[in-house]
Amino acid sequence: MTSFAFFQRLSKSFQDHPSHLKLILLCTTVTGGGLLAYSDAASSEVPVTEKKKVVVLGTGWAGTSFLKNLNNPRYEVQVVSPRNYFAFTPLLPSVTCGTVEARSIVEPVRNIAKKDFSSFSSEQKEVDVLFSEAECVKIDAENRKIYCRSNMNNNLNGKEEFVVDYDYLIIAVGANVNTFNTPGVVENCHFLKEVEDAQKIRRTVIDCFERANLPNLSEEEKKRILHFAIVGGGPTGVEFAASLHDFVNEDMIRLYPGIKDLVKITLLEAGDHILSMFDKRITAFAEDKFQRDGIDVKTGSMVVKVTDKEISTKELKNGGEIKTIPYGMAVWSTGIGTRPFIKDFMAQIGQASRRALATDEWLRVEGCNNVYALGDCATINQRKVMEDIAAIFKKADKNNSGTLTVKEFQEAMNDICERYPQLELYLKNNQMRGIADLLKEAKGDVKKESIELNIEELKTALSKVDSQMKFLPATAQVASQQGTYLAKCFNRMEECEKNPEGPLRFRGEGRHRFKPFRYKHLGQFAPLGGEQTAAQLPGDWVSIGHSSQWLWYSVYASKQVSWRTRALVVTDWTRRFIFGRDSSRI
Repeated sequence: MTSFAFFQRLSKSFQDHPSHLKLILLCTTVTGGGLLAYSDAASSEVPVTEKKKVVVLGTGWAGTSFLKNLNNPRYEVQVVSPRNYFAFTPLLPSVTCGTVEARSIVEPVRNIAKKDFSSFSSEQKEVDVLFSEAECVKIDAENRKIYCRSNMNNNLNGKEEFVVDYDYLIIAVGANVNTFNTPGVVENCHFLKEVEDAQKIRRTVIDCFERANLPNLSEEEKKRILHFAIVGGGPTGVEFAASLHDFVNEDMIRLYPGIKDLVKITLLEAGDHILSMFDKRITAFAEDKFQRDGIDVKTGSMVVKVTDKEISTKELKNGGEIKTIPYGMAVWSTGIGTRPFIKDFMAQIGQASRRALATDEWLRVEGCNNVYALGDCATINQRKVMEDIAAIFKKADKNNSGTLTVKEFQEAMNDICERYPQLELYLKNNQMRGIADLLKEAKGDVKKESIELNIEELKTALSKVDSQMKFLPATAQVASQQGTYLAKCFNRMEECEKNPEGPLRFRGEGRHRFKPFRYKHLGQFAPLGGEQTAAQLPGDWVSIGHSSQWLWYSVYASKQVSWRTRALVVTDWTRRFIFGRDSSRI
């Protein structure tokens, strides 16, 4: 009913029933102008556009970063994950030894979905977010459906199964631990991927000390029980070894003085060095420090079998000799593997031979226009320059002369570097100032103005560029940046459909909607125990020592997902400094 028709009927009612006038005026006064509000609302009705449904699988770094940065109300979001919280995984080694409590590094995903934790404000999100605690068991990309199974057992029907439709699917489920099919690893080793893993390791460490303290055990058996073996010399394995060493030497030996000399920590690495992804100065310092601390670092030791009491290794430096190492607790922290339902999905879309989902530079799964993959479960399949060399040449040769001048090529330079980041990296690594240096390399030392080259000479100039291509590391930093990037793309989806901003389409006309994802490395840390940390920051700047440890504290505190977790983590660190680590089994 329009406001005009409403007031017509109201006027007629007054004429027919004058006694009702007082009652009407009273109701109008009490409701505080409710009639006028209704009139305004009725006259300002606008059609509401249908919301697109975005389904996010996973609440790790990539999925959470996407949720925090998505603010376009045109989307309806449903999150599906087997855990209802986000965990700050870089602090898991600290949880294993009681330096930080498990609850201090987790934030319920519903809090993240509803509130903006970038400030003290509790402003509600404009995006509708629904959360389902379940795991995805199958993806049907053709019909845009995912099949899920609840984690919670129903007394009548077991685990509930349901189907979710989507317009866009964001796969951010992370990865499993890769055991490389080594016999006995799954049955006998601990992993360090989830909060539950860290809690289990903590309980097992305490159990080892309690068992070794029993009076009826032999000296040899006590040594075996107190031998902690860590497989994998990457950042996680090294940090856990350092944390365990500090826990034992700063806290446990005071409580178990009779067995302090029986404890041994061994770090097994198949490669030639630990922390091989770090600068050589950090690698050398870490190996020297571990040797001084009494941590036995065995490089060139490949684990081939694990039983309940022994680890068998192949010594690559000694001609493949097989050795056995007795242990009390083993932690496996090497490699990442693909989740089963991701393998099935990869088989559906023709990627069965890959170890992770292949995406383009816009994080879209190859072969699926509306499916995106982020984090450890995916890898960007960066296009090679030589694959598109003919299209690049044709686009740059605007006058169809069959040759390129320096000016013609430089006009396309920004788009080429944006589309192929390996070109910029090649110029930097070879100390070249720009494309002109490449052209001179192909044509010889001639005047810049006179350089013209055909397609074969262009191939020669760019022939070594693709050698600079590298896969992104499977780190929280990469996953977080990918989630932020994709959320910004979704926020501006409609805007960039009208005004594309990305690089030229060398295989067609126009431009891409968005600039491709570019990872910006902000540095990495390797805590080495004893309040010493190695830091490798942008610009090849390396810092090792106590000052780096305080930088580690400040960075990790600032990167917490909420003010609540930030306060809890800082409180845990303070408690540890004052009272030491908690050695209870809880």
